[in-house]
Amino acid sequence: MAHNEDNDYEYRIKEGDHVVLKRGDVYKAVQIQRKKKVIFEKQWIFLDNAVGHLYSTTFEIASGGTLQPKENKETESSTDVQVAGTDNRHINDDGKSQKLTRDDIETMKEQGLTDKEIIKQLIDNSSTFNNKTGYAQDKYIKKKKKKYENTVMVLKPTCRILAMMYHGREPGKICHLRYDTLAQMLTLANIHAGSKVLVFETCAGLVLGSIMERMGGFGSVIQMYPGGGPVRAGVECFGFPAHFHDTLHEFPICHVNALLAGTLDASAKDSAPEEKQLSVAAEEEQKQPEAEKQEGSPEEESMEANTGDDVGQDQEKLEIEKRQEAKAQERKVKLEEKRRKLAAAAALLEGRNADGLVIASHFHPCSVLLGLLKFLSPSRPFVVFSQYKETLIECYTKLKEQGGTVNLMLTDTWLRHYQVLPDRTHPLLLMSGGGGYLLSGTTVATDPSKPAGSPQAEEPAPKRQKVKD
Repeated sequence: MAHNEDNDYEYRIKEGDHVVLKRGDVYKAVQIQRKKKVIFEKQWIFLDNAVGHLYSTTFEIASGGTLQPKENKETESSTDVQVAGTDNRHINDDGKSQKLTRDDIETMKEQGLTDKEIIKQLIDNSSTFNNKTGYAQDKYIKKKKKKYENTVMVLKPTCRILAMMYHGREPGKICHLRYDTLAQMLTLANIHAGSKVLVFETCAGLVLGSIMERMGGFGSVIQMYPGGGPVRAGVECFGFPAHFHDTLHEFPICHVNALLAGTLDASAKDSAPEEKQLSVAAEEEQKQPEAEKQEGSPEEESMEANTGDDVGQDQEKLEIEKRQEAKAQERKVKLEEKRRKLAAAAALLEGRNADGLVIASHFHPCSVLLGLLKFLSPSRPFVVFSQYKETLIECYTKLKEQGGTVNLMLTDTWLRHYQVLPDRTHPLLLMSGGGGYLLSGTTVATDPSKPAGSPQAEEPAPKRQKVKD
């Protein structure tokens, strides 16, 4: 028994793990912490009792928000329905068929009734339930189960689960990237362990985390980021071990042109704005205590001088100076760390031998794509995601004119879920309108002496004219 527990240790929930809570079609990413309240679907939950259980375990929420493992007893049905109608045409949904009010249901919840007992009460107090067909009754029971079932499932975070979570709750944060489109991106970019991948994304770190998960902590990932720093909220939800982050590098997109031109100086050029910020912050901190001194009135100053609190003032000055020195030292450490990361990422990019490129951003991808393609080795894949096809059509045209790429494909994906039940299999009525568009291709080595798109290379050889006898 102990041997089996050692084998499934990595599949068990541990304190500090990042997990995903699931109820129905609703997901939420949280971290396991002792005695910490978690709000999920308008309900307080304590995750302490989940520690030690296997992932994908379903828990019942007991009184006080504590979790108890749900027993795996398969009951025949929550209700024994004996009477069923043959036609729903005469049922009028006017909202008056249910005798129980919301207050009555809340009272039953406070009394500790289970979800099955509440559903039984709803069925008994419904005047139209027995007139519904068997299919309609099953649908009614399933709907009420989804609403009143007091259970939650704890899942191990994966790229599929997190993509479904973001797409269901906050699709705008991930540029409306659907999980099936994300899977195609990972396949078309040939993401695998040991490769060197360039990533430019503004999808809250979801695409970056999916690539890191697929690589398994082997290889290197270089995140090209806009603005002041990279956004990695989605990466934190994966809960990667420390050695995964050792493979992650970052490089600002604004320095790409300088790196291509060979004029990038990681120690000098990147540190100039940071040093200006340091000097400005130091000046502001020095002005703050002076302004505080000037706020006091002359009468108060004279009274302070008379009371002889010079020793206390000196101590306050020393404490302020110490805080300023500590903050300045902390900023210098952060600046040195940023310089080191920039130099390491620049060293990886200077070889121009990356194995793949993935772009998924709400920015126009054309200029970014043309710039980052120069860091790829020949015969390497690249993929660009956009919510709109017009931007990718422009990228397609530019790549055709510039040359250096083959097998260009502009595609979109159709996804639809189906309900598969006896005698009622049909596609679901509610579905996403579209999952965005993908532009993919492969780089090739070009001959600089023969520029692509030249008329001499495109025009066919003239035909020889026949000589008349």
